[in-house]
Amino acid sequence: MISLRRAGPADAPAVRDLTRAAYAKWVPLIGREPKPMGADYALAVERHRIDLLYDDGVLAALIETIPAPDHLLIENLAVLPAFQGRGHGRTLVAHAEALAAAAGCALVRLYTNGKFAANVALYGKLGYRVDREEEFSGGVIVHLSKPVSPLR
Repeated sequence: MISLRRAGPADAPAVRDLTRAAYAKWVPLIGREPKPMGADYALAVERHRIDLLYDDGVLAALIETIPAPDHLLIENLAVLPAFQGRGHGRTLVAHAEALAAAAGCALVRLYTNGKFAANVALYGKLGYRVDREEEFSGGVIVHLSKPVSPLR
């Protein structure tokens, strides 16, 4: 059974550990830790919305979102390796889109490393389009967005 709940301050260590485990596979590809691996999750839990996804009672994935006046930004989407391929990423992206619509936003934005081809492909399948690419730390950040229908 899948369940979601919002993270609180006591969840910051679990958020950090899950994120580090989910992104570890990318370190050899880009030669450094991706940005989410070094984030301050005690601060992020206070300032952003982080929703935790449980698969049969086990913390399996999370999504971190940041509201802006005209869009909702997906800052971090992380799925533990043992739970990848089960649709949890899709579930969390749909959750973020519902949050954006409920908040009256007409757009969801996100970004990913250009070398994370599987991520770029997944977002494309989910209806996200590439808005722009920019150089960052010897690589390329791909910025994507998707329109959503605001509920208010």
